[in-house]
Amino acid sequence: MNEQAIKKSRLIYWASGIVSICGIIFEVLFGALGSYILGDGVKQYTLTISLFLTGMGIGASISEKVMKKLILTFVWIEFMVALIGGFSSFIMFGMTAFAPGGSDALFLYLITFTVGALTGVELPILIRKANEIGVELSRSTARVLFSDYAGGLIGGLLFAFYLRPQMGMVKSAFFVACINLAVAVVVLYLFRSEIKNMALHGTAAGVIGVLLVGGLFFGEEMAFAFEQKLYKDPIIYMEESAYQRIVLTKEQGDTRLYLNGSLQFSSSDEHRYHETLVHPPMAQAESHEDVLVLGGGDGLAAKELLGYSDVEEITLVDLDPAVTHLANTNYHLLQLNEGSLMDERVTVYNKDAFQFLENAEQFYDVIIIDLPDPNNESLNKLYTKEFYSLVRNHLAPGGAAMVQATSPVFATEVYWTISETIASTGLSIENFHVDIPSFGNWGFVMASRELIDVGSLDIKKKTEFLTDELLKSMTVFGKDEDREIVNRDGETVTLEPNTLIDPNLIQKYEQAWQNY
Repeated sequence: MNEQAIKKSRLIYWASGIVSICGIIFEVLFGALGSYILGDGVKQYTLTISLFLTGMGIGASISEKVMKKLILTFVWIEFMVALIGGFSSFIMFGMTAFAPGGSDALFLYLITFTVGALTGVELPILIRKANEIGVELSRSTARVLFSDYAGGLIGGLLFAFYLRPQMGMVKSAFFVACINLAVAVVVLYLFRSEIKNMALHGTAAGVIGVLLVGGLFFGEEMAFAFEQKLYKDPIIYMEESAYQRIVLTKEQGDTRLYLNGSLQFSSSDEHRYHETLVHPPMAQAESHEDVLVLGGGDGLAAKELLGYSDVEEITLVDLDPAVTHLANTNYHLLQLNEGSLMDERVTVYNKDAFQFLENAEQFYDVIIIDLPDPNNESLNKLYTKEFYSLVRNHLAPGGAAMVQATSPVFATEVYWTISETIASTGLSIENFHVDIPSFGNWGFVMASRELIDVGSLDIKKKTEFLTDELLKSMTVFGKDEDREIVNRDGETVTLEPNTLIDPNLIQKYEQAWQNY
């Protein structure tokens, strides 16, 4: 091979690696989009990965028909990947705001399959071109595939640790699309002697480049306007952390926190939620010296706990450091939590709650479990018998725990399955539910090593909402929210504990909330 041929073959190997990086980033980006906008992360990642790989297979089959103008075909495939992939997140947010329900999911699955198919056409074309240049077929195939697979690893790491947390989903899509376009332009230039009408292809590249650069600099601002329509009130803060999308809204004095689109609290009625979460187990527990809070990174549960003078230490475990940092720095949150996480009695750990309990050696007088609902695999493990067994093992004699357990009205079977799971560890339990206007009717499960007598509980702290008499009424459930669940065939549903081996809660949760 002459020097020019060597240079071209090397470019092909580099191009295959770079487009592979872009392809895997788009693949996981589509999964992240589905998880955030459509919910159920496991389902969305499963569907997007399956559709992307299926598209790649079909694309590879179609590539057999491409025998001529290999470089020009590759260049225009990159043009299409850049346009479709680049505008994918932007259009997805727009459809969520304006299009009929369900069309956003159809759009996501369609672009996933399309980009996968285009990606599947690329590699065989590059291998064929490398062979055409004069590289031995076995060597060209092996090298192109190596570049492709190695690029896949790099792409996944880039998305997880840099693009998503630093650039967000909209800007990341445009940025990666610009790389696809750059590869196409470099290939087009190096193989210009083989291509006619260079001016036409160059103009197309220029137009696409202008669109992508415009999207890179202004797309996120426009998508922000689209996303604003997903929320009732104006957005005052937004952040894409390594774990979730954090949004704060405010309207007429009502501050609301959303994580991945799910409401965490409304300042207008959060006192109802947090008083019910904190004060009953504090009334049940014989001692308050050491308290553990799992979740609660907004600092509102900690604020309620700090009202007890005999609390000596509060250990708060919240996975996302972005949430606890926001609670300590955002003016609106500080107005609500009164700087609770900065109190000298509070120690914050940004760790997984399951792993924290596995490694902890301390016993706690009160354990408050204020975690997001079990809507994905990662959260589901925090609602299993194994997790609640760890809670039991770290609960001091005479201690008490309280678990937020979603709505017994909207998700009846989910609520009572959580209750059954906690009871399966041998702890005594009591069920509560309370009306919270921003949430609806919400459920809690209190647990203790000792028998619980709600009638003897005495709320000793000043509250805005909770009273001893009201607490007793919270244990009464109506017929449509009680444990006696009847299916459509008139049969009583048998509740089984949720476990790591049999995670039955996720599907129940998805079915329960799909209409809300």
